[in-house]
Amino acid sequence: MHIEPGVVDGAKMAFAYTTAAGAAGYTAKLAMEDLHGHNVVSFIARTALAAVGTFIFFEVLPQFAVGISEVHFILGTTLFLLMGAAPAALGLAAGLLIQGMFFAPSDLPMYFVNLTTLLLPLFAVTAVARRIIPQSTAYVDLRYGDVLKLSAMYQGGVVAWVAFWAFYGQGIGAETFQSVLTFGAAYMLVILIEPIADLAALAGAKALRGMERSGLFANRLYNAA
Repeated sequence: MHIEPGVVDGAKMAFAYTTAAGAAGYTAKLAMEDLHGHNVVSFIARTALAAVGTFIFFEVLPQFAVGISEVHFILGTTLFLLMGAAPAALGLAAGLLIQGMFFAPSDLPMYFVNLTTLLLPLFAVTAVARRIIPQSTAYVDLRYGDVLKLSAMYQGGVVAWVAFWAFYGQGIGAETFQSVLTFGAAYMLVILIEPIADLAALAGAKALRGMERSGLFANRLYNAA
């Protein structure tokens, strides 16, 4: 979902800096909440795993340039369920930065635009999960319907932010509409695939229940809230 360089530029980048700063502040809040239930070593380990996962999603898994942006299998919901909200957010930010610094330097000017696009949908998923998942349910016991709702929320949020940046940066016109519609249609593939990936990851975690005390996964993965 990398927004191409030049889609947003000049004075309009100020809004990207503002939204990214807000995302950073909210991530700090989530980190403090996370550290109430996990130790620092666990937090760092989960953040590192999320960063590695993000890098793999962007550089190893298939990606396609479509319309206004690129279609990636980001699997942000998978990171959230396995690692927790704050490590997932920091991992997404770190993985995106590493990719830009070492593999796609042309993307760096759009870092804060892309960061907002990745993190704000994650925060929406965090809020929705608190509302729709019973406190008595561990994430490894989630049903397909619940996972689908979370995945659709995340991927739908990504598409919505890509569309916003396109219209904000380029204005409302026939060409921009066409590019956004093409991108959104292509992203439906991700929305169909991610719930399956989420359930596969949860099934794998359930089979590895002995890792519950390793600190490599969020407490909520195996335990009720």
